[in-house]
Amino acid sequence: MADAGVIETARLRLRAWHDADAEVLYSLASHPQVGPNAGWLPHKSVAESQAVIASILSGPYDYALELKETGLPVGAISLRLHRPGDTDLKPGEAEIGFWLGVPYWGQGLMPEAVRALLSLAFDQMGLTCVWCAYWQGNERSRRVQEKCGFIYHHTSLPAPTAVGMRTKVTQRMLPEDWAKVRARVR
Repeated sequence: MADAGVIETARLRLRAWHDADAEVLYSLASHPQVGPNAGWLPHKSVAESQAVIASILSGPYDYALELKETGLPVGAISLRLHRPGDTDLKPGEAEIGFWLGVPYWGQGLMPEAVRALLSLAFDQMGLTCVWCAYWQGNERSRRVQEKCGFIYHHTSLPAPTAVGMRTKVTQRMLPEDWAKVRARVR
């Protein structure tokens, strides 16, 4: 599995997913409020979570959000970079995606993790744009994005997802937006 290294925040360690995380992933991702808010079905077994770690959460910038206090994953975050043939992203762009286990909602953990990836994207990688989206009705994701300084870009037409027809709201951040956010949170 590719590993872009570990990123530390005040309360979190963003690190690669490991096979040994499958049971914890299942306990978080099987909750009926987590997956559908992110556009995917709840996990049905530890084996499914194991397969997700191997296939979906194994990219170079796919991170488990490990709570330093417990040493256990509490959610996931990823930075998807432009690749040759990509029709969604241009060179120099990336997209952030994230979800958090229900017991950890409302503690400010996700904005902390998102800001860490924004620092990686803009301060270390020199990207020109970072996109982030949420499904209409997912107010928690919308609030995280707003707290982190993302700016509304567009709303897509309803499209099919694993959990039915959904409308996606897309936001973005440019380097100058990140500079304002970075100055505000210091």
